[in-house]
Amino acid sequence: MSNKREREKRREERLREEEHVDSGDRRTRLLQMGAGAVFLVIVAVVVLIVVNASSGDSGGDTELEEVAVVDKLFKGIPQENLELGDQKAPVTLYEYGDLQCPVCKAYSEQILPSIIESKVKAGEVKLVFRNFLIIGADSTPAGAAAIAAGKQGRGWSYLELFYRNQGTENSGYVTPEFMESVAKGAGVKDLAKWNEERESKEIVAEMEKTSEEAQKFGFTGTPSFAIEGPNAKGMELLGTPGSSGALEESIEEAS
Repeated sequence: MSNKREREKRREERLREEEHVDSGDRRTRLLQMGAGAVFLVIVAVVVLIVVNASSGDSGGDTELEEVAVVDKLFKGIPQENLELGDQKAPVTLYEYGDLQCPVCKAYSEQILPSIIESKVKAGEVKLVFRNFLIIGADSTPAGAAAIAAGKQGRGWSYLELFYRNQGTENSGYVTPEFMESVAKGAGVKDLAKWNEERESKEIVAEMEKTSEEAQKFGFTGTPSFAIEGPNAKGMELLGTPGSSGALEESIEEAS
């Protein structure tokens, strides 16, 4: 059996195993539908992660937490727009997320850092964030602010710092003051330019485009992932893997 067939067989086995995982151990967020109701579906994320991510205070304060932790995580890694890592990396891992999403926060804190440390810093993988706006009105200015920070090479720093100071969804915490404090903490130098760009029609159009793209892929929750690489069949859709190990396996199969 060829290496390619072996990879496909392992992937099929993994998908079958994930389908049989107790639904009480998984959770994700469904796309907003109908009259604007938001439904939650239990899939792909261990409940313990969600509980840890949503515990503590309501967040959204201008007195930011974990600025030094985020600086250390991304030290020495190139950032361009909302891309993290070597532009020539053989594998690209796409995340479709909503900055208000508590499950995205959990991934940013507990799953992605190991991928960043082991794969991105080694130049093996490039991470690309794309907005998938599904939670509410505050998701739009939050996502726009991240894109504007990316134009100054601080996009992923903004994303990570926002998640680590995330407030209760749709509570109104995404204020200009909060977003500017995150921008400062992320190292955005030209705040006047950032403030101007985050309100531009071009950025809003970009978020609409990536959200539509996620829907066309059939994604119904955030975060959802896709991957490209030399041994991938174009852009392969991964959904919401439940662990960093599952993501690492997908990276290896695509490499």
